[in-house]
Amino acid sequence: MLTDVLGAQRATLELKCAGLEPGPLSLRSVEPSTLSLLGLVRHLAEVERRWFRQVLAGQEAPALFSSAADPDGDFDGAGSGPAAVAAWEAWRDEVAFAESFTAAAPDLEVEGEDEAWRGKVSLRWVLIHMIEEYARHNGHADLLRERIDGAIGI
Repeated sequence: MLTDVLGAQRATLELKCAGLEPGPLSLRSVEPSTLSLLGLVRHLAEVERRWFRQVLAGQEAPALFSSAADPDGDFDGAGSGPAAVAAWEAWRDEVAFAESFTAAAPDLEVEGEDEAWRGKVSLRWVLIHMIEEYARHNGHADLLRERIDGAIGI
């Protein structure tokens, strides 16, 4: 059930961005916010990478779009053009890794160590956290998409 709900949240993000060229995808919400649909894609790629690759799988996987010097780089650096293609590729790669990791896990009690924030976390906790993360940001995506072209309910 958790993987199905998370899958539906991921699909919702794709639907909110469907049919848009890189320019509109990178359109910011309102000043001073740097929030954009493309920024959400970049941010969620980072979040997927952090929880599944770094924390649960224990991989040394550096951040894709942000850094200690630029912690909001996922949003701030969301420009149009080739950056949009790279963001979608990164997001899809991270989702594929997360889905593969989850499918191969013997159970939901597989644990990883989050040294920065939560301590020990289980795969179950990460899946629930990811559902919450997507749900919150899909709400942002609703408003961003409506601002871009008036589309609602997609």
